[in-house]
Amino acid sequence: METPIPMTPTLRRGTLQALAALALAGCAAFPSGMAPDEPREHDARRYTVDLAALRATLTSTDAAVLRGHGAFGPLPTVATDRWVGVLDGAAYQIEVPKDWNGELVMYTHGYRGTGEALTVTPPRIRRHLLANGYAWAASSYSANHYDVRAGVEDTNALALAFTRIARENGRALPEPTRRFVTGHSMGGHIAAAAVERETIERARSRVRYDGAVPMCGVMGDTALFDGFTAYQAAALQMAGVKADGLPIPDWPALAPKVRERFFSTFPAPNVPGVLTADGERLREVYVGLSGGDRPGAREAFTLPPGGGGFTATVWGGFGADTRVSGILARPGADTRSVVYRVPGDAALASTLNRSALRVAADPQANLPRRDGLRWIPVLPAQVSVPVVSIHTIGDSYVWFSMQQVYKRRADAAGTADRVVQRATRGLGHCDFTLAEEEEAFDAMTTWVRFGRKPNGDDVLDPATVAAPTYGCRFSRTPRDEDAPLVKSLRARLPACPEGSAARAFGG
Repeated sequence: METPIPMTPTLRRGTLQALAALALAGCAAFPSGMAPDEPREHDARRYTVDLAALRATLTSTDAAVLRGHGAFGPLPTVATDRWVGVLDGAAYQIEVPKDWNGELVMYTHGYRGTGEALTVTPPRIRRHLLANGYAWAASSYSANHYDVRAGVEDTNALALAFTRIARENGRALPEPTRRFVTGHSMGGHIAAAAVERETIERARSRVRYDGAVPMCGVMGDTALFDGFTAYQAAALQMAGVKADGLPIPDWPALAPKVRERFFSTFPAPNVPGVLTADGERLREVYVGLSGGDRPGAREAFTLPPGGGGFTATVWGGFGADTRVSGILARPGADTRSVVYRVPGDAALASTLNRSALRVAADPQANLPRRDGLRWIPVLPAQVSVPVVSIHTIGDSYVWFSMQQVYKRRADAAGTADRVVQRATRGLGHCDFTLAEEEEAFDAMTTWVRFGRKPNGDDVLDPATVAAPTYGCRFSRTPRDEDAPLVKSLRARLPACPEGSAARAFGG
């Protein structure tokens, strides 16, 4: 599981005021349609790499794991070269099998919190990649927070430095014949952004990937934060809290009262939530916003944080502004076009659509920039290479609606023939089985090599998504090596019918 995405800001007012003064003194006009060079709260952050812990990952020491790195000692079945280091302030891990097939997979990790320590981990399907001859590389990125821009740039820079790093470690390699990118959660956003036309044209480190597999990704970019804000506005309206906008100055005092309106027991680390009657109605609002009626959505809403639930995490951002913890310099969420659809409660939907708080994004919050990518790279689905995206249908954090947003954008952009989406019956965030990740990756690479578009799921038809067996076609039974939480969560949904699983191609 990845660390939760941020919502609440931590202010460093003295630093911000000094930076603002410098910006105003040195920056007057800027080109039309481009963002001004104004400071962000995030710019004051300083990050570090623990080199000793990073090097210790090569021998899989417990100390390295405790420091947040993913250890990658030698696998007993595949002979490889393994290297670690720091590139432009970002830690990296690289692994190349002795019998390399000439292709490189870039892995993009998810959100790692707001701390100063930068950490890097291997892909979950590391063993599968190496067994099939792929080299892989992963960056910590040069910043934490929800910094997708840094994730794209640092991942691209590492991809471009791959052969140089190999040479410096005594192994001469040719440039990769193909490059692929895959990642989880925020890393799914990064992987999807990496193949967007705007990224290819505007990134400082430019890489043309041959295909992408975003997993549990924020495929709607800022639309996820719009959804969180709309959900918050619904809770405020239903609780009778009047708010003129965000942030809400007295939220710390209001928060317990609002929670009690909807939860007789609020989800705690290992304690599931218990809903009041109003909480059951709010859960239906959440279902409508997060992707519509679908298996597991309601059950996921009350899962405890230690058991795959993220309701408490999302609520942790209520009352805050919409600058995504300082990643944006100006408010970035916009709920003016959100339409509330509440399963089984048309009257509540009508009330919310008429009366719930609406917020507008600052028009300059996330414009294109002169110095590379936007602060939050956008995903209009303007892609020219295969994208195979997978998502758990119960995800209460990065909502399944992200796949629906991306599909509509692909349809509008005329790129739907480049996009395949698969739903799996997970209740948590990114709780795929290894088989599901491996099959998605193999489907993408086969598509790239042979032009055979793989099968996927319909994510837009409400009746299809609401069917009791939705997600069965590409869900796979957990294996021994899958995480215990994945196994326990899969057991909460009814078993899929015999023969419901689909083949990757032509089935």
